[in-house]
Amino acid sequence: MYRHFGRLDHASKELDLLAQLLLNSFVGSHSLLRGISTVSFFASDLEAAKKWYSDFLGVQPYFSAPGYIEFRLGDFQHELGIIDSRYAPNAGPARNTGAIVYWHVDDLRKVLDVLISHGAMAHAPVTDRGNGFQTASVVDPFGNVLGIMQNPHYLEVFEHFSKSGKV
Repeated sequence: MYRHFGRLDHASKELDLLAQLLLNSFVGSHSLLRGISTVSFFASDLEAAKKWYSDFLGVQPYFSAPGYIEFRLGDFQHELGIIDSRYAPNAGPARNTGAIVYWHVDDLRKVLDVLISHGAMAHAPVTDRGNGFQTASVVDPFGNVLGIMQNPHYLEVFEHFSKSGKV
């Protein structure tokens, strides 16, 4: 699977400055959560969701696989994934029907262990998505689903901004 990096040079100066300020505030920090990498929604009719989101967004998914489509959006090419709801993880007696935001982490298993040791409950196990992409999620003590992900695309974007002097 080839993941297109996309063009990032069309961001407005204001957004570029904001991104620089936000990224600079975290560079060198020891935070385990480095940034949002993918927002995943679930749909019982993936083809209808593909049409609806394509119409709404004005673009077609850049990636499709059985049970999954993905759009790249915005100035930083954030990922919006639509997943066939048959693959939605169970969260106790009720299925999760909302979005799961995945935070990029450097060591998925380590961060998962830290979350569990702090009282979070496993939601979805570590799952290899191919080509270096791995996900897992937990339910925090307050009932929120927190997704974590090792995401090569996030690292490509971060490296691009680091090399361009924008971080």
